[in-house]
Amino acid sequence: MTGSQAKLFTRCIQGGGVAVFPADTVYGLACDPENAQAVRRLYELKGRSPAKATAVMFLDLEAGLDTVEDLGERTRAALRRLMPGPVTVLLPNPRLQFPLACGEDPGTLGLRVASVPELAGVEVPVLQSSANLSGAADARRLVDVPEQVRAGADLVIDGGERPGTPSTVVDLRRYERGLGRAWSVVRPGAMDELFLSAALDGQFHFDPGTYAEMIREDIPGYDDFQDELVELSGEGAKRILELGTGTGETALRLLERHPEAVLVGIDESPAMLKAAGASLPPKRVELHVARLQEPLPRGPFDLVASALAVHHLDGPEKVELFQRVHEVLAPGARFLLADVVVPTEPGSAVTSLTPGYDKPSSAAEQLAWLAQAGFAAHVAWEQEDLAVIVAHALA
Repeated sequence: MTGSQAKLFTRCIQGGGVAVFPADTVYGLACDPENAQAVRRLYELKGRSPAKATAVMFLDLEAGLDTVEDLGERTRAALRRLMPGPVTVLLPNPRLQFPLACGEDPGTLGLRVASVPELAGVEVPVLQSSANLSGAADARRLVDVPEQVRAGADLVIDGGERPGTPSTVVDLRRYERGLGRAWSVVRPGAMDELFLSAALDGQFHFDPGTYAEMIREDIPGYDDFQDELVELSGEGAKRILELGTGTGETALRLLERHPEAVLVGIDESPAMLKAAGASLPPKRVELHVARLQEPLPRGPFDLVASALAVHHLDGPEKVELFQRVHEVLAPGARFLLADVVVPTEPGSAVTSLTPGYDKPSSAAEQLAWLAQAGFAAHVAWEQEDLAVIVAHALA
């Protein structure tokens, strides 16, 4: 059914029609952003002035990044962290792309990448606006869309009840140049500022003082999970690299398991590393503030371990990280990846996740990426949506 809806939606947009569709926030209206007649019809259905700007939405992240020209590397990386998700970003538009969507400010483009399972596979861009009358409440259910709007559309897709909070609008027009605080919230919405700070400033601000309690409440099997990681780390490691040290719980367990080892730990949060430094033996640890996307400390290491950190990376970032991990491991050494995964059975997904910040992949995907990077890997332990993967570096 989903595939047919995606085809109908694509056909409607390409044919100059207007569609009512379920976004990941509220119900929306969509049309071809470069078809003047379709854009005019959409605005008339809403009773909205064409002088007001409207976002261009993609339902596929790569299609969006490939279409929007002149994205700087900093901005492109930020969009990968934010999207798909309930956020609309305002970007500089020097080539005046999608002028019909830009209203009276052609130098600014609103961009949205939504995750809509009903429309998976749609690659065409759409001009999108909420499926309501201008100034009226947003539609959470199809029945909430005004009857005249539904009647005037060429396609109506029922996606059931939606969350009901519109996307957060964030101004990134100064972000690439990094001027002052290079972003600002124009309209609060479904994505909170805590997450935006994590994605745009580079840190998710966990509280070190409450992290241990929070993680055990969120993951009841956390200690069993940690025990399995340590048990699977083997014996006799001399030099360990930990990815995402946090407050040092995993590091402390690994150092107890490997009494002759020194550990190099990285984490993007200075506050978390400060807490780790207070609990770890100073002569056996070396802690660095760094993101997982940055170059790793110089090897060789005979053990690399990570607990509940790599799932914050998207697929391409995981692929690239696994390659870099292989480069710093001694031949035959092991990489332990203990993390949240997308389970084969949807009902097994029990760990609470923050949309846009948590980006788990399936164990099967990660095994394939590890093999591409030069590892022999297998799932050594799994429970609901947690897994521990053991990967040995091939020569």
